[in-house]
Amino acid sequence: MSILNMLIKNSVEILFFLCRKIFSAAVALFVIVSLTFFLMKAIPGDPFQDEKALPKEIHEQLRKHYGLEDSFSKQYIRYLSSVVKFDFGPSLKYKGRSVTSIIREGFPVSFLLGVEAILIAVGMGISVGTFAAMNRNCRLDHGVMILIAIGISVPNFALATFLQYFFAVKWQLFPVARFESFFHTILPAISLAALPAAFIARLMRGQMIEVLRQDYIKTAKSKGLRDSEIIIKHVFRNALLPVTAYLGQLTGSILTGSFVVEKIFAIPGSGQWFVRSVMHRDYSVIMGLTVFYALIFMGSILFFDLVNFLLDPRLRENSAAKLSFRRSY
Repeated sequence: MSILNMLIKNSVEILFFLCRKIFSAAVALFVIVSLTFFLMKAIPGDPFQDEKALPKEIHEQLRKHYGLEDSFSKQYIRYLSSVVKFDFGPSLKYKGRSVTSIIREGFPVSFLLGVEAILIAVGMGISVGTFAAMNRNCRLDHGVMILIAIGISVPNFALATFLQYFFAVKWQLFPVARFESFFHTILPAISLAALPAAFIARLMRGQMIEVLRQDYIKTAKSKGLRDSEIIIKHVFRNALLPVTAYLGQLTGSILTGSFVVEKIFAIPGSGQWFVRSVMHRDYSVIMGLTVFYALIFMGSILFFDLVNFLLDPRLRENSAAKLSFRRSY
């Protein structure tokens, strides 16, 4: 009820906040869409040049059929209209396949892998960060900080190769590749979760140490509250705010950044289709997947920004101050 009452009470501020965020997301999406089109056109060649012994007449007919012979401005306008309708037509490389069907086939696999990686990253990051903060400046804390530094510095494709070689090939504890059972997802999920887990752990540790130094924590200790009560009731809520703000970027980056890991583990997700489309210059698939993942990325950021706005009173006060300043003019 408190959240519902807060929504009603601060409905104007929330609406103002959402309008600003949606406008910013729309501008960012337009820039991404335009850059995708221009970069795609900058790639030399076309999807039909890989065909073996393709006669020149057939090659020209294919380009004309798919509108590749139209003027640059006409292709750009047609591309923008397809983005608005979210209909990118057929694939230029795979006969009988539309971009929508490719997204429907590949994204559920990438989504399941991404959700598993997010759960691992958040669970491990918060747990390790809390443990390090409660044991700060000791050997365990120093060891955790070393692991965090390693986790942040090692890219996911290098970690994926390392895990695949030792845990799948050499020790045969997990399957090498594919996506047929839960055990097939463990190694790629860990590869995706390692870097964000390390970042969350460092963020959580630093924020908890800062909160533990506040005067109200000292007051709570002087009242005789147990450490567990202080952590749960007073520390966690304030320490989790930066983590909540990071969850939007984390969700978007994991769901959209699993291309290389999916390729290493031969996972039939959207990443495989995107890599193939870039290699074969399949313009429609490149455009469709780019716009689709851009929407997911910005949507996740918008959602968690709203959650953080509702949880953090300082953001609501800042939004209310901006709104009153605009009203005064």
